[in-house]
Amino acid sequence: MTGVAASPVPEGLPAPPVALSTASVYPEPAPAAFELAAGLGYDGVELMVWSDPVSQDIRAVRRLSDRYGVPVLAVHAPCLAVTQRVWDADPIGRIRRSVDAAARLDARTVVLHPPFRWQRRYAARFADEVARAGERTGVRLAVENMFPVTRAGLRTVPYSPGFDPTEAGHDYYTLDLSHTAASGADALVMLERMGAGLIHLHLTDGSGAPRDEHLVPGRGSQPCAEVCERLAGNGFGAAGGTVVVEVSTRRCRTRHDRAALLAGALLFARLHLQPTATPEDRPAPRIGVPADGAPASPAPSP
Repeated sequence: MTGVAASPVPEGLPAPPVALSTASVYPEPAPAAFELAAGLGYDGVELMVWSDPVSQDIRAVRRLSDRYGVPVLAVHAPCLAVTQRVWDADPIGRIRRSVDAAARLDARTVVLHPPFRWQRRYAARFADEVARAGERTGVRLAVENMFPVTRAGLRTVPYSPGFDPTEAGHDYYTLDLSHTAASGADALVMLERMGAGLIHLHLTDGSGAPRDEHLVPGRGSQPCAEVCERLAGNGFGAAGGTVVVEVSTRRCRTRHDRAALLAGALLFARLHLQPTATPEDRPAPRIGVPADGAPASPAPSP
């Protein structure tokens, strides 16, 4: 399997790392993601914790990381509707387990979805827990933008207080471009609203249909290239930002087909994430500083 080499970058302005979400190899399990990430030349993986037993076993994940030489750069907490019993029935417990897993794997970031509306107690505690949970370990908790759900012509928002986390306000954010497509949100406007708190990008695409498609970047309607180029030019990589390819390959019939899609997504990322600013023109990194201007918590060394 041939890897995709990164192009040279200007001295002192590194391109952000590009990781592969383990969800991108579904229905194959987590070990396949590590194998593909290593073979294709990804810089790491984002561990999606869900029904796959290996994804829930942090010691097994560490062994995979060591075996393939692929670091875990982020942990996606089990906050899907189908993972409400993974690790802990209490969603606060799942956040804390996720932070602990990230710390044990030397990952800097935990990705979280906003609470569902029916999780009223959790919703009342969510913002405070997210603000505090990473203080001891230095792990950053990045809340992800979501999307409404349309059924039988009715559009509802199942998240509290909504699908746009900037309305609630958090220190750190994940921008997901399939979710901006499904919600009809302007990805570039949301990028600006997330501002200094944007530390994590789910690089994917969508057609604008009211569903979560997770297309390969460049195959939908989202400004994937422009988002990457903006992040590359504002110090995203220098300040510890991470780009994660999170695409659907479930319809691929063979490993070869899956690898081809993931190689194409990686090539897209590499091409559009190369910083172009000269050292004299480059602005000070703004990513990784909490939105309220307070100093960021120290992060563990990778």
